This record gives sequence, C-alpha cells and structure tokens, in this order.
Amino acid sequence: MSVQIIYKNSSTKRKNSNLVLFVDEKFNISSLKKHISDKEYAFISDLLKSKDFKNRIISFDINSRKKIILVSLKKNSTSSQLENLGAKFFDKFKELNTSTYNINSNTASIKLKNAVGYFLHGLKLKSYKFDKYKSKKDKINITIEVFGKNIPTSKDQAKFKAIEDGTFYTRDLVSEPGNILHPDEYAKRLSSLRKVGLKINIYDEKKLKKLGMNTLLGVGQGSIRGSYLVTMEWNGLKDKSKPLAFVGKGVCFDTGGISLKPAKFMEDMTYDMAGSAVVVGLLKSLALRKAKINAVGVVGLVENMPGGNAQRPGDIVKSYSGKTVEILNTDAEGRLVLADALTYTEEKYKPKFIIDLATLTGAIIVSLGSEYAGLFSNDDKLSKQLIDAGENVEEKVWRMPLNKNFDKLIDSKNADMQNINYVGGAGSTTAAQFLQRFILNKTPWAHLDIAGMAFSKYGGALNSSGATGYGVRLLNKLIEDHYE
Repeated sequence: MSVQIIYKNSSTKRKNSNLVLFVDEKFNISSLKKHISDKEYAFISDLLKSKDFKNRIISFDINSRKKIILVSLKKNSTSSQLENLGAKFFDKFKELNTSTYNINSNTASIKLKNAVGYFLHGLKLKSYKFDKYKSKKDKINITIEVFGKNIPTSKDQAKFKAIEDGTFYTRDLVSEPGNILHPDEYAKRLSSLRKVGLKINIYDEKKLKKLGMNTLLGVGQGSIRGSYLVTMEWNGLKDKSKPLAFVGKGVCFDTGGISLKPAKFMEDMTYDMAGSAVVVGLLKSLALRKAKINAVGVVGLVENMPGGNAQRPGDIVKSYSGKTVEILNTDAEGRLVLADALTYTEEKYKPKFIIDLATLTGAIIVSLGSEYAGLFSNDDKLSKQLIDAGENVEEKVWRMPLNKNFDKLIDSKNADMQNINYVGGAGSTTAAQFLQRFILNKTPWAHLDIAGMAFSKYGGALNSSGATGYGVRLLNKLIEDHYE
C-alpha cells in the first residue's frame, strides 16, 4: 500500500469526499460547522451522544460515497503522541477500504506547532512495507489531500520527507536477504549516494590490508565476498569545523564463522548489518534536508562465513590501532569490525564525538528486551543528550555501566586482549569495554547496542513487523536539538 500526500492551500469544502477533521479530546464539533453541511453536523452531533470516547478516531458513514472521520487531539499532545496517532489512523483507513481522503489542517485548540506535520509523519512511517520479492503485490494507492491554514511549510514538508526517506532506506537495507545484499552489493549501493550530495570513499581489501585493518579483514576472510570500509561525508557547513561521527557494524550475514551459530533463527542474521544501515539512512537524511552540520558516517562491511580460509578460534590479529586481539570466538565478530573502524574514524576525522551502532550482543536483549537500546559511553553530556532525544521520538536508550574493573574479563594471556569474556556474565558491558579500548584520544564516544531494536517480530507503534529503522530518528533529533 502506497500513500501519497498532497498539500493544498485552499480551504474549500469537500462535499462529496471522505473528510478527516480534528477535534478536541471531548469531541466538541462546534468549530466544524463551516466545514460540513448542517445536515451532516446534526447527524454527527446526534451519533456522538451515544459514542464511547475511548477511541480517538471515529468514522461516520454519511452516504455510500462519503465518510467523515473525527480525530481527537489532546490539548498538550507531544510530537511523538501525534506521530503515534497518525500511525493508528493509517491502520484505521486500511480497515475502511477507501482510497482518497481530505484532511482539514485545522487542529482545534492544540498548542504544538506543526501538529498536522507530525500526524502525517507518523502515518507515513507506519505505511512502510517491504514486499519487493512478493510476486503478488498490494496495489492499493491511498491519496491524502491536506487543505486549510495549518498545513506544514514547504521547509517542514521537506524535513519530514528527508527523515522518512532515510528511515525507509535503512529499513530497505536491513530487509534485504543475505544473498542479495552481500558486502560487494552493499558497497555498490553506497556509491550511488553520491547523487544526494554525500562524498563516498570505498576501501576494498587491498586498501584495508595496506592500512592494517586486520581485525575487520579477519571477520570476512572466510567469505568469497569482499570486505570493505566505506566513509560517507556530509559537509553542510562552509567552515572546516569538526564533524559529528557515526560508525556502524555491517555484517551482511553472520553464520558465526567457525564458532557456528545454531540453525534455529540463523535466518535472522541477515539483520546483523542494521547498525551500518542506520548510519547510512541518517547520512542520507542529513543530505536530503541540507542539515547545517558537518558529519561523517563510517561502516565496515563484511560477511562472516565458515570457509576454508575462515578465521579460527585461537588466532591472534593486529588491529589498525596497533593493539593485538586473541580471537577466542569467531561469533564475537562485530566488535572486531568496529574496532578498526572506530580508531580510523577518530584518527582521520578528529570528530566532536563518535557514536557507534551495532546489533552487537544477545545479552542486551536479555537485559532490555525490545524497549530500549543499550547505551554505553565515556561522556555524561553525550549520554544525556541521547537519552533526551530518545524520549522525544520514542526511540529510547538506557545507559549501562562501563568500569575499568571489567577489563580483567577481556585481558588475554597471549595478546593485548581477547574478543570475549569466557568467565561469563556482563556480555554487553564487556563487549562495550572492548570497543572503548579503541578510542585512543578520549574523544566523547557512545556505543548503542541495538540488537533488540533493529527488527521486530510483532511490529511497533510506527512500524510493521520486520526492520524498524530504529536510530535514524533518534540521531536526527540529537543533531537537530544540540548541534545545528
């Protein structure tokens, strides 16, 4: 189902079309007289006397060709509440089996600026569906015409669309199967983002070997596919101020390598590149909305396979930082990809901060389920900004501990460190503690473990089941509130 939104500056009455009207939380319709006929007004007034107002969206059949739908807005509604209501409206009009709607942008007495924009943003986010490989596609097209005095400005429309496009691009990438979106194809797709204004650099295996990125390369060496580091730069400021840096884990498929995963649910490991997809979607959004910042995205793209040349448990590799790592479990591979990417990002770009995202540990799902991403950070200010942004857009994070006392769990007898904690416990924290060792110059850094958030079996407020796009809106809000 595709949704097209058309904005009209006209305030003309829609006599023979499905009309959506906003009312206050008590369903007071006195302000709607100018938008509907006297007969319709009397009809709805009479029906409202017997209605249960627990449902904030109520539909009335005026005749066989026209419905009037009332959407109740609470006076102090937040942007996320309006987005969630827009998503509920999408579910509602799927039930109504009607293809054309007209929305009056008069939002009653609500205080929030751009209320209609947030409502429609939630509707659009909920409308996403990945049916690329279905032989029979849903061909229903929904057209929504928005009219009246409170329609979003063209600038706001462009901003919402940029965020939607970035989120949908992330969801598309995460939804692709591993046989289609392998590292070679992924790098090729990223090169196409030059057309939106991003500067793209692709480092293949030859270049990575020369740079000494052996922890990243080790993960992918069992695959017939290549391994890559891709940088994406957005320069929205004319000055050369330090960029904001975002780093993502892009394991396009994770079998576990020689430390092979169980067969059950291994098909979900096509999602193990979700951290990188968030970084890509964010950078695309920033470019599309011409964000007034400098930003860089860095993603490590590999496939973790148990081939004849695969990395073995017990191998010792030297990272880009110069530190050595003993590989005790080849299924703890994401941290190896990020290790080289983090040090390279810090050294090359000298950013204001680094935020990395990864579907890193199953342990974070045990801790936080699918309600919060795990946040680990060396910086209180950055942590608070992320927590606040997450609450605002309902992409929540929960701060977890880092402490030098955890270091003994990843110290190795044979190398500088080992890639897992064999003692047991604190799986997410020791993984983050490992990553922190590759931040060499005390750059403010945050690690988001999104293993429980990147995809959903049952769907969420703004997404159906499958890839969620979690992180794009969170990081966009962080930038919008604190760095633009």
